[in-house]
Amino acid sequence: MPKMKTNRAAAKRIKRTGTGKLRRRRANKSHILTKKTTKRKRRLRQATLVDPKDEKRINRLLPNL
Repeated sequence: MPKMKTNRAAAKRIKRTGTGKLRRRRANKSHILTKKTTKRKRRLRQATLVDPKDEKRINRLLPNL
């Protein structure tokens, strides 16, 4: 059986933390920022963890990460 390939699109967006959890950026921070509050934009700057329910799916995309 051939080696599994890493999904490069997912690999560029998600990093693994030291404890093995998955870290991602938040959505909705690229454009149409004028109508969003300063508080909301500040919160969107922070990275967050992938939800545990989605981790299994994402681990399949990132076998070597």
